[in-house]
Amino acid sequence: MRQILFAILIAVLTAPLALAQGAGYRIQPGDQLAITVLEDETLNRETLVLPDGRISVPMAGSVQAAGNTVETVEKAITDRLASNFAVRPSVFVSVVQVDEEGLRFPIYILGQVNDPGEQEIESGTTLLQAIALAGGPAQFAATKRIQLRRTDPSTGQERLYIFNYKAVERGGAIQSMITLREGDVIIVPERRLFE
Repeated sequence: MRQILFAILIAVLTAPLALAQGAGYRIQPGDQLAITVLEDETLNRETLVLPDGRISVPMAGSVQAAGNTVETVEKAITDRLASNFAVRPSVFVSVVQVDEEGLRFPIYILGQVNDPGEQEIESGTTLLQAIALAGGPAQFAATKRIQLRRTDPSTGQERLYIFNYKAVERGGAIQSMITLREGDVIIVPERRLFE
């Protein structure tokens, strides 16, 4: 019985780390990364992703980590270190600890849904799942023109994406796989006359 309880405890404690090692995990501020450079062990280290999303790597400088995958960060560090080595270095990055608070974040769903307002979602939640969390489209929702408004954190510019929920109901699935990011705003407008 003790072994089963111990196994369950280990599984619960390591679940966020397993999620972080999975394909597509986006590094968050507060995550702890391990960096290994095979050609120069003096560069090996563990580093914390700062609140601005950057990490500091000797001979590579400041590297944007937050919002990127492990593979993207590996490539960025490798590219920056390459001029210091005769042969392109082998860089490995892994997430050794995740900021569990970073696994959940707020988005906003407005307009013609059954439960509008701020929703706290998990990393990896899709647009379609968020609409479901808000109780689904209301009776007078314009489901052919649902808006996703996303602000680019680096430029501050807002981008607008239009999503056709009706097409998904009929079997379309491409747009429904849009993964949401912190601060995204979903607007479900009211249906026009004869729409």
